Amino acid sequence: MRESADARAARLITPEAIAAYERDGAVCIRGLFSPEEIGWARDGIEANLRDPSPRAIVASPKGDPGFFIEDFCCWQRIPEYRRLIEDSPAASAAGRLMQSASARLYHDHMLTKEPNTAQKTPWHQDQPYYNVEGRQNASMWLPVDPVPRESTLEFLAGSHRGPWLMPRTFMTNEARWFPEGTLADLPDIEADRGAFNIIGWALEPGDVVFFHMLALLAAGGMKVGRRRVLSVRFLGEDMRHAPRAWKTSPEFPGLVDELPAGAAMDHKLFPVLWRQ
Repeated sequence: MRESADARAARLITPEAIAAYERDGAVCIRGLFSPEEIGWARDGIEANLRDPSPRAIVASPKGDPGFFIEDFCCWQRIPEYRRLIEDSPAASAAGRLMQSASARLYHDHMLTKEPNTAQKTPWHQDQPYYNVEGRQNASMWLPVDPVPRESTLEFLAGSHRGPWLMPRTFMTNEARWFPEGTLADLPDIEADRGAFNIIGWALEPGDVVFFHMLALLAAGGMKVGRRRVLSVRFLGEDMRHAPRAWKTSPEFPGLVDELPAGAAMDHKLFPVLWRQ
């Protein structure tokens, strides 16, 4: 009999994987997705690239020999994204890693770096850009192309325990969200990489990385081939709405009028996808 998506997640999300996620804030799960499921993600990304949403942003400068584009919150209009999110092991795996009784969708995030993209993704934490708070969360980073170690996501192991560090714009290094001096700046990891416990994995289609929203992460450019990625964010039971004074990434206009601060994310935009 064909193994169900939930059974596949239960088999591959081992106690060792859960312990690694809790310890390091990031874990690689090899072979979680089938070729068919990778096809859904690939087709969805290509549809997204042909028809970006108004949220799409170009994340590389004009002089970059490649091209880096991102888009957000497209699952309701791209059927292949919706199928991957609802019918694959993604939510089950996230729920098990979060050690939550349920997994709720937060949002999808497409990231494509075309060949020869020099733009790196600088060290940062995702949490300060979001409108949620809590500890039970997981972001899934699913590439549909082979990704060499020098171009993959990498993490500062254990950094998901905090504290929050100063978020800055990626290309101009501006502190737009918090006044200068109110949060500590990130350590200069690139100045002495050997002083830090940096983890990351070369990936093949079917492999996936899950990481905590507070983990310090970065990624290199893409010298050879494309790097098409579908990232999906999941929320566990303790996550709550946290309206911000700044524009979040992504932004959810009008949500503050429907969900008060501190409320569970019980809204049609954030459906529960898995229950234990």
